[in-house]
Amino acid sequence: MKMVDLSHMMNVHTPGWVGYSGNKMYYAQNLQTRSIVAQRIETAMHVGTHIDGAMHATDEKGDMGSYPLDYLVGEGAVVDISQHMDDWAVITPKMLEDAPVEIKKGDVLIIHTGFHRYYEGQPQQDLVRYFCMHPGGKLELLEWMLDMEIKWFGIDAGSGDHAMNTSIRFMRQDLAKQFEEKVGMSCEEFFGDYDYTHKLSGRAVKSNIFPFHNYAFQEGLIHAENVGGDIERVLDQRCVIGAFPWRYDGLESCPCRIICFFDVGDGVEAVGDAARAIK
Repeated sequence: MKMVDLSHMMNVHTPGWVGYSGNKMYYAQNLQTRSIVAQRIETAMHVGTHIDGAMHATDEKGDMGSYPLDYLVGEGAVVDISQHMDDWAVITPKMLEDAPVEIKKGDVLIIHTGFHRYYEGQPQQDLVRYFCMHPGGKLELLEWMLDMEIKWFGIDAGSGDHAMNTSIRFMRQDLAKQFEEKVGMSCEEFFGDYDYTHKLSGRAVKSNIFPFHNYAFQEGLIHAENVGGDIERVLDQRCVIGAFPWRYDGLESCPCRIICFFDVGDGVEAVGDAARAIK
């Protein structure tokens, strides 16, 4: 069996998402005082490589303790579309379908845009570009993922949504203006509204940001953000892909390791109550 890690290293410089704090790590005690080193970490859950649960963006159940291992781990593909990408590029289904690797129904899907090279600690680090100018899909891509029954997806960028289809467009109006000049229309015109029905209450919802969060999550399509590590070693390959967050009841998201497994066979089965998320 071979394993390739698609996770960024976390440290005290690991950035939070735009508007989120990063993390703090400090010593609670040390060798010279108590003969044992103990550390504490204070962190938002959306730092480093992490996976979002449904409850992060919907009223649906979906915390880190509720996802069975055979949901978090499954067959999938790492798809390289970096040749199509630039600042604020739009990811389309055709880009994924034209890649030289098969994407099957029910897959875990990892999307490589190349933007991981701008992440913290990388030789080309540019955190404004990474978080505020990264590519993403429009509603067409979301509907394609639902039709393909994608189990979950990951992306080497700061959000599963296009940067300008998040609240960043309001927080960084200077960059939103640059984007609008580039595309020749307003953000609202470019992305448009989307409609869906609230699964629990039946309320008709109209929104203009975060479709890959608010809409997708209630449909069961969640995603991992800030994928990186050695992703370039596994481009356009099929493998078994696993995300491993904490098994924590009520946690809306969590830093995790994302691993590609090779030469392990095709079958994935969760065995036992813990693996099947039975409390």
